[in-house]
Amino acid sequence: MAGPETPKLMVDVVIPSEEGIVLIRRGSDPFEGQWALPGGFVEVGETVESAAVREAAEETGLAVELARLVGVYSDPERDPRGHNVSVAFLARVVGGDLVAASDAAEVSVLDPQATELAFDHRSIIADAKV
Repeated sequence: MAGPETPKLMVDVVIPSEEGIVLIRRGSDPFEGQWALPGGFVEVGETVESAAVREAAEETGLAVELARLVGVYSDPERDPRGHNVSVAFLARVVGGDLVAASDAAEVSVLDPQATELAFDHRSIIADAKV
């Protein structure tokens, strides 16, 4: 017998730079073609911190070090795929080269105020206070 359905756990990573914030253009639904923070689902057996570092590397080519927790985003309506809870981190680049990979169609450093963002990523960036 299957257990109760629970929310899925995700991570999002705010990576600031002098020119703006590192954002990825989503290569798949939901919000295909829109800009978003790098992030994704936490794998079984993985910590949220490890997932954040892994997702940042997979989607941006950058090696990051987590600076601090930005917050936990649990609004059941934040993701059209279902109830997905995100743990968001502020990170700094420690290596790598900015290159789109994984499910990111494109990666760039953009001014988040001048860019339409997917999900609730505008509020996550605001909460990061960068």
